[in-house]
Amino acid sequence: MGDVVLRQLTVAIASTLATLLALYRWIVIGSVLLSWVNPDPYNPIVRFLRGATEPVLYQVRRRLPFVVLSGVDLSPIVVIVGLEIIRLVLVESLYELASRLAASGFGSLVG
Repeated sequence: MGDVVLRQLTVAIASTLATLLALYRWIVIGSVLLSWVNPDPYNPIVRFLRGATEPVLYQVRRRLPFVVLSGVDLSPIVVIVGLEIIRLVLVESLYELASRLAASGFGSLVG
């Protein structure tokens, strides 16, 4: 019984994390698309997108100054690649753990 709950909890965490990573990827893409036009800075959607992405993009630009080439900011690409690496490593590892829990039972993994 406990191994089923642990497996389901692991799958739920992996699914939620995958959804949040995908959602943030779309938020970054939306912010990039808005940067190509001159939107109203007081628009609530623009403020949300900038507020959600600028702290992360700023840290990438600060730590990796070479991502700005001739005035072209590549930090969103670095963030999207980082999100994909997190998804591939962390989320897929959680799904793999859940499948191992289902296949072999929790007791054999611990003992």
